[in-house]
This record gives sequence, structure tokens and C-alpha cells, in this order.
Amino acid sequence: MTFKAQLMTQEEMDRALKRIAHQILEHNAGCENVVLLGIRRRGVSLAEKLAGYILQIEGAAVPVGTLDITLYRDDLTELSAEDGAVVNKSSVDFSIKGKTVILVDDVIYTGRTVRAAMEAVLALGRPSGIQLAILIDRGHRELPIRPDYVGKNVPTARSEIVSVKVDEFDGCTCVDLYES
Repeated sequence: MTFKAQLMTQEEMDRALKRIAHQILEHNAGCENVVLLGIRRRGVSLAEKLAGYILQIEGAAVPVGTLDITLYRDDLTELSAEDGAVVNKSSVDFSIKGKTVILVDDVIYTGRTVRAAMEAVLALGRPSGIQLAILIDRGHRELPIRPDYVGKNVPTARSEIVSVKVDEFDGCTCVDLYES
């Protein structure tokens, strides 16, 4: 992979997440009955940051859970342990019944991850609705899925790779663009 450009700095990511937090609160008339489910891995870090901003803005804590979509992927039969297909448990220690579930992920591309995440949510219970918060929308959808909240739209070529980095996993926080 060849580095092409930095798409977002840590400050720009924080600003986008604060804006998304405000949009979530406005769209849902506050945060009562709202839960955040971060799609493993980096979506969890982003969901926790969103919950922190919602707490600062609204003064109320929003439950945050971890969603592992591995078993719901439509390419599961093609994956093996050599490909890094490790099944982790989802960690949702609260009921989603009747709640507004906001799925949080770093990048939306084809829409297949989100489709798998919706199946994983429905396996947990029946929410009143599901919304989608994405840091980067890079286009190229294969399924008719669109996010409700977007940090930044970045038109990309299929040969490009958008890499969201967070301190917990990468030792820095930014969004970079690479050529494969």
C-alpha cells in the first residue's frame, strides 16, 4: 500500500463526532431510549467517543455495546482462520427491545458490513428502529443502504483504501488514504 493523503486529523475526527452527536440528539429529541452499538473493532471506539460527547451535551449516559458481525457476514464460507476470521462475542449487556439502536462504524463501502450488523441486532431483540452513524462514507454501495449520520463523504476509487486509525489499536487517531 502506498500512502496518498491524510483525510482527517484527530481534531477533524473529534469535530465530526461532536457534530454527529448533536445530530443524533436532534433527530431523536434527546437520548432517551437511544443505545449505541459499535461494530467491532474501530466502530466500538467511535461509539464510545460519541457516548462521551452525548454525555457532555445532554448530561445523560447512553448505553454502548459491542457488536461482532462475523457470523452474519455473507462471505463467511469464503473466510478461514488464515484470513483472520476470528469470531468474538458481541457484548451488549442491556436490552435493545423498544430502543433506537444506532449502529456505529468507521467506514461504509459496499454496505455488506451494515447488512450483517442489522442481522446481528435483530438476533438480539426487536428495537423500535435502527439508525446508522458512519465516520467516512466512501461510496461504491452494492446494497441499498445509506447512513443517517456521516462524518465525511470521501469519493474514492475502488483501488483506494480508507484507513481509520484510533489510539486504542493504532497508537494515533486520524484517517488516511492509501493506494493498493
